[in-house]
Amino acid sequence: VQLQASGGGLVQPGGSLKLSCAGSGSSLRGYSVGWFRQAPGKERERVSCVRASNNMAYSADSVKGRFTISRDVAKNTVYLQMNNLKPEDTAVYYCATSRNIYACSGSEDLFASWGQGTQVTVSS
Repeated sequence: VQLQASGGGLVQPGGSLKLSCAGSGSSLRGYSVGWFRQAPGKERERVSCVRASNNMAYSADSVKGRFTISRDVAKNTVYLQMNNLKPEDTAVYYCATSRNIYACSGSEDLFASWGQGTQVTVSS
């Protein structure tokens, strides 16, 4: 599966953005899909993830209550709705897929296909 991430941009603190991860070549329905982010000088972290088998969603503590992951099967796209954005959310955001239904709570190494990343900048 090939992934295309989009939707990043510059937003003020407290604002919202919706990221999209569009799949091609295969249906995303059979994949666990995760959103990750990497800020300059920091390690990549998993932000949110939706499980392949039952669409159960996982979110990092730092974004719980603010970010929501969702899947649109018809559009073969997974979204990350980000509300109440903070400057510390500034990073390049990547989506990735795994055939492993336990990948959302497992190692990043379980994610085999990665999108190209989209920049999110939260600043006044």
